[in-house]
Amino acid sequence: MASLRNPRSAMVAVAVLGLTACGGTGVVTSSPAAFQTEASASPSTAAPSTPTPPPSPTPAGPPKFSAKIQKVSRADLPSSWHAGCPVSPSGLRKITMTYWGFDGKPHTGQLVVNQSAADDMVKVFAKLYGFRYPIRRMQPVDAYKGSDDASIDADNTSAFNCRNATGSSKWSNHAYGLAVDVNPRENPYVYADGSNAHRNADAFVRRPLKKPGVINADDRVVKAFASVGWGWGGSWSGDKDYQHFSENGR
Repeated sequence: MASLRNPRSAMVAVAVLGLTACGGTGVVTSSPAAFQTEASASPSTAAPSTPTPPPSPTPAGPPKFSAKIQKVSRADLPSSWHAGCPVSPSGLRKITMTYWGFDGKPHTGQLVVNQSAADDMVKVFAKLYGFRYPIRRMQPVDAYKGSDDASIDADNTSAFNCRNATGSSKWSNHAYGLAVDVNPRENPYVYADGSNAHRNADAFVRRPLKKPGVINADDRVVKAFASVGWGWGGSWSGDKDYQHFSENGR
């Protein structure tokens, strides 16, 4: 056999000889160029992956209900308390808490109640906040110089006020800090003849009534107060005090 000086020719010859020896056809499926390409090919590099964007933040909901109970002093009650009242300032507590407004937003208000009722009122108003029951405003009646009429006209939710009961010479439950008036415009005091003393409440006299802030018999607001043993003035016979809740139901 003649010597093979060309290495590439030698590679082809070896392949042919091997196939012949094995009884093959002598056909080579890979050319010398293919050998060179396979030998010199570099490993493939994967395309860089596109970073996954972070998930969009979930919109935050309204703040949770919060309440803080504090002692009050005589100076905190310049108009609503005076000598001779049936409870002393030391027997009262100021609750600073969140409430849901008619504007669909949370607000912070204050309610002055008897010390013995403070925890229960926090429980009740936490439920009202959870219901998104709207409250117009919540200020101690001292913001209205102790005037119950002015507080009612402002649609103010309030509690303690050392005064007599409507049409009576006896102390109101408000004088003990054991009554709360809620949205007095939407829930007016209605006399047995169907009249009321506040003209801005004329559209809210009849019950049942489906309007924001209105309290109807056996609704969630009534049941929230009933859960701590407080009664509703809307259940009275004769006069109806739809805004009024008290420890003894009167």
